[in-house]
Amino acid sequence: MDLDSLLQVPIPSWEAVAILFIFFFYLAIAGSVLPGRIIPGVILSDRTRLHYRCNGLLSLLLLVALLGIGVKMNYISPTAISDRGLELLSATFWFSVLATFLLCIAGYSSSSQSSSLKPRATGNFIHDWWFGIQLNPHFLGIDLKFFFVRAGMMGWLLINLSVLARSVLNATLSQSMILYQTFCAIYVIDYFIHEEYMTSTWDIIAERLGFMLVFGDLVWIPFTFSIQGWWLMTNRAELTTAATIANCLVFLIGYLVFRGSNKQKHMFKKSSKALIWGKPPKVVGGKLLASGYWGIARHCNYLGDLLLALSFSLPCGISSPIPYFYPMYLLILLIWRERRDEARCAEKYKDIWAEYTKLVPWRILPYVY
Repeated sequence: MDLDSLLQVPIPSWEAVAILFIFFFYLAIAGSVLPGRIIPGVILSDRTRLHYRCNGLLSLLLLVALLGIGVKMNYISPTAISDRGLELLSATFWFSVLATFLLCIAGYSSSSQSSSLKPRATGNFIHDWWFGIQLNPHFLGIDLKFFFVRAGMMGWLLINLSVLARSVLNATLSQSMILYQTFCAIYVIDYFIHEEYMTSTWDIIAERLGFMLVFGDLVWIPFTFSIQGWWLMTNRAELTTAATIANCLVFLIGYLVFRGSNKQKHMFKKSSKALIWGKPPKVVGGKLLASGYWGIARHCNYLGDLLLALSFSLPCGISSPIPYFYPMYLLILLIWRERRDEARCAEKYKDIWAEYTKLVPWRILPYVY
């Protein structure tokens, strides 16, 4: 890439802007009209709760089918995304900046007293812009926080599919690319199969919607989680049979820990009497689950997430650190987040949390951390 191309990266092309807004328009319509389970969210501080239409899997499958038909009929290029990667990155970044400014304006001007929309401004614009002002802002009836994370996860898969198409057309498709694509596709599809679990996560129930979440959902997830695919499109990694088997095992273990721990947490939040691994749950202070994965480590779901991130990078071999940006970043992020979670829980649960930490001493990885 020459200097002129790099200098033009911050300026999104009209084609990239069009692709982005068509994608958002589709998600808005599909999310509103396609059938799906209506999942009640957690009870908020004012005793109200939001409800979420979890039709993400159907929306994703329909979108992929429509794009497939468009490619088959030569209406759409299968490499439309991979050929405009930097342009789409730029367009999405500037959209995130603009959307966050609009969210700030809406938050500052809001007089709502509901838990979802009540403004929690500090008076420091940079702080409010970064962390957000409102918990669950809506636009035209669309829950923006839920919408953005759905867009990010679908965008990740669409980027991967376009990168895969470019590899096929360039005759550079490799076993490593197939492994990476398979792992990511399973992860994204599984996410939407269990989309209702997202409704009880910290991001949804506690984080206000500011640039941190908007950028994270729309830019960071699709464009950094797909780095391995971009790298494999121009580089080749030869894997031994043993390396391939080991890679699959890392993915499988990571998936079981990640999905299993999140499922247990979700079930416990719905009913504190839900069986964990076929047994009544061990509960500390009537509030904290200390059974199953949550009796092994206080943030066992983070361990599963880290193993999955590693499995996405292992198909690239060890010749370059670039494909390992995602797991290295995630390790730093989750340790920081775990420290923040620990501080919040200690403040919220006090003696109950102290008792829980004695019962479950390991934070993420048993006998290590």
